Parts: sequence; structure tokens; C-alpha cells
Amino acid sequence: MPKLKWTRHRDLAINTRPCVDREEYLAYMTFQANERPLLTEIFGPMVGLKEEWEEQGASPAELDFSAFRYRAPLINVVPVKCGWIGGRETELIEDSDEFLIYRDAMGRTMKLQKGRATLALPMDFPVKTMDDWLAVKPHYAFNKDRLAGNWAERMQKQHAAGYAIMAFVPGAFAEPRELMGDEELCVAYYDNPELIHDMLDTFADTSVRVLERVTSQVPVDILHVHEDMAGKSGPLAGPRQVEEFFTPYYRRIWDMMRERGTTLFSVDSDGNMNAVVGPLLEAGVNVLKPLEPAAEMDIVQLRRTYGTRLAFEGGIDKHVIRRSREEIVAELEYKLPPIIASGGCVFGLDHRVPDGTPLTNYRFYLDKVWEIFERETS
Repeated sequence: MPKLKWTRHRDLAINTRPCVDREEYLAYMTFQANERPLLTEIFGPMVGLKEEWEEQGASPAELDFSAFRYRAPLINVVPVKCGWIGGRETELIEDSDEFLIYRDAMGRTMKLQKGRATLALPMDFPVKTMDDWLAVKPHYAFNKDRLAGNWAERMQKQHAAGYAIMAFVPGAFAEPRELMGDEELCVAYYDNPELIHDMLDTFADTSVRVLERVTSQVPVDILHVHEDMAGKSGPLAGPRQVEEFFTPYYRRIWDMMRERGTTLFSVDSDGNMNAVVGPLLEAGVNVLKPLEPAAEMDIVQLRRTYGTRLAFEGGIDKHVIRRSREEIVAELEYKLPPIIASGGCVFGLDHRVPDGTPLTNYRFYLDKVWEIFERETS
């Protein structure tokens, strides 16, 4: 393994040279038009891949992905804050060759494993009881600082330049997990539901107030929420929890946004989400990513089941491109033709490009994608 040079999250940022404007993107993702398929790289490389590719002769443009051919949408995120704000100063605890450990704004002890990950994981959490939540609840209250800066002018210019505008809100699962951890949250659905309802009501109150002000200044096309609520065997919150907790929260925000012209409501979650796709659709969601095949998320089967109610981003098995060319071709020939025919999918690998992927394989993968695109749309 070559010595790591690109270890931080920002080191792995990529340039897919977005070129698909707002009008085409929204028409495509809402199944109103289907002229040309879209392709992107959602998250970029895993730690270690750039060093491997450099040893294999990658050019600087290949290392930042700008050398590769994509058809990615022009999207910009409105820089306002709907989630946690404020808190304590970051406090360094340990910085060794192997780990970075620090205390974050929420008061959590965070641990980053160097050379393996780019995001730190919490070792403890601030909320176990309603009193704990009430102590941190002010960090989610609405105030004018959430709308600080010249975002309105910037977003208006981006909108005029053909960008789709996206707004983020806290996840119905992901944000309580940041405060409680997976185990405490899952138990609280049964033992302390009033705590979770109060959290989500607070997130909704603030998000609605922020986004009402945003949408009075600039059109917002995409409402986005990060959940990451599933593993390979299934989601940590099931259909009942989605209906009881997620749906009222999502609907308060989404119904307001939809009335103001927002057309896409996307959820980002790894893992096997099959059990909750139907309830998420009922809650207003109409775009899902990254659709991991290793977790039984099959975009061909999902399209057969849900039709044009659900658009996708991702869906191509990231592990296949480390294997033989025959396996790469089989993956693409199974998935691309039927989804190209129906539209509503920004094709891409289902997460970061894994280390151990030969550069020649990645080049071949993209060449084959474009060969199939051109064949199926000619």
C-alpha cells in the first residue's frame, strides 16, 4: 500500500464537470422528458484509491475525476442552517499516527481512524432523557443567524445560470441518532416516543421557518434529507416508525415546499431500504439514493415495483468494477437498458469508488457506460 497523501474528507472531493441545466434535470427526474441519460460519481474515491491510481499512472485530471466523461446536473445548495447551531469549541483530546480524538460542538467524543476513514464517529452522545434533550433543544431553535450571509443574491444568480437549487433539512432518523446513538434511538421509539416527537416537531418548526424565508427569495427545486438508516439486512426504523415519526415531520416541510414549487424530495440512505420504500413514498419522497446492490437494492426491480413514483441516483454496483470486464459488462447490460428506457435515474456507483479498483477497470467501466448510452438512445 503506497503512503497516503490524500487523507482528509476535502482531499477526496471530485470534479464531475456538471453540465445538465435545471430545466432538463427536473424534467428528466420527474419523468416529463427523457432525451438523454445522466451519469455522475456521487461521492468520489475511498481513502487510498488516489494513491493506488497515481502509482498506476493516473493523470492529475484523473485523480480529481475531471478527466472522465459524465453528464451530471448543475445543483447548488442554499447555505442556510436548519439543524444544530452553536455549541462548544472543538477540544482536541488525542492526535496520534492512528487516531484523531476530539470533543465536538455537541459535546460528543469523536474518533477518526486515520488512513481508513475521513469522517469521525461518536463514542458517546449528549441525549438519553427528555431533560437531556431540553438542555440542547435551544441549538435547534429558530433565530436569524440561520439565514446569515448573502445567500439570497448568490442563489438567485445560480438559479439564473441554470442551476437547480437544493435545501437540506435534518434527517428524521439521522439527526436524533447524532444526539442519541442508534441503540438509544431505536429503544426510544417504543419507550420514549414523546421525546422523538418533540425532537422532530422542533426540527420541523425551525426548518419550515427557515425555508419559508428562503423560498420567498429564490425557487428551491430539491428538498434533501440524509438518513443513512439501514444496513445490509434492512433499515433500523421500520414501516411503523416511518409512518408514526417520519411522515408527520416530512409532510410538514414537504407540503409547504411543494406548494412553493419544489418538485423533488430526495433521501440519501445506504443499505437495504426495501421495507420502507413504500412508506417513504407516502411521506412525499420521490428520489432515493445511492441504492446499494450488495444490500439488495436493485434499480430494475424497484422500477418495476414503483414505476415513475420513484426516481434514482446511483444503483451501479461499486464492487463489480474491481472484478473482471465480463462482470462489469453484465452489470451494465442488466441495469442500463431498461432504466434508460424509462428515465428518472442519474446513473452512478452506489457509493465511493472502492480502493483496490484498478484504474484500467474504471476507465473501461465508463467507456462501456457510454457505449450502452449511445446504443440505447440512437
